[in-house]
Amino acid sequence: MSSEGPGRAPGQLLVLSAPSGAGKTTLARRFLDRHPDAVFSVSATTRAPRGAERDGVDYHFVTPERFAAWVGEGAFAEWAEVHGRRYGTLRATVEAALARGQVALFDIDVQGGERLKAAFPREATTVFILPPDALELERRLRGRSTEGEEAIQKRLAAAHAEVRRGLASYEYVVVNDELEAALASIELVAACERARLGDGENRSLAAQAARFRRGTADLGAWRDHAGP
Repeated sequence: MSSEGPGRAPGQLLVLSAPSGAGKTTLARRFLDRHPDAVFSVSATTRAPRGAERDGVDYHFVTPERFAAWVGEGAFAEWAEVHGRRYGTLRATVEAALARGQVALFDIDVQGGERLKAAFPREATTVFILPPDALELERRLRGRSTEGEEAIQKRLAAAHAEVRRGLASYEYVVVNDELEAALASIELVAACERARLGDGENRSLAAQAARFRRGTADLGAWRDHAGP
């Protein structure tokens, strides 16, 4: 639970999830650049570093044995296995951010976001990010992949499954058809929910943020993925 000092904004967990290629990581970095009280929540993983990734900055890279030990100790607020590798959010990281009154920003998959919301139902705000349409999603996935067609089709299937799950469970949905507009929408949602955690609901912010709530958000070309 968060502990708020006099005059200090409450801590918040802002969860961003998206299918691969939706621009989530770029949006997360822009949000962090524009909000000094926001910190990136560094997840633990059993996969190896990629490219210029750094331990303790991009991820906590640990052995499967260490990860399993942490699971046994109850050290994770949430964890999941994705494509044969384990990823998790350390509970101590979450609680420290809340105690400092910070916005802890999470760049995780829907499965992890759902579990974090279940563990911190009051403090966590879940935002699902979509590219403009399915054709753009495929174009981005193909553009960033060096894999064969079979592997690309598997990633496309996984991305569409992530879309269906995110649209069914996340509180807010933002379509990233223009980066600055999408960032402004995320900032609006975060401000609305942080006000609710503090002095109470800000009616003006709530009315604006309602446009992005699941069930009322304009999904455009993704409407058919939202289900009945």
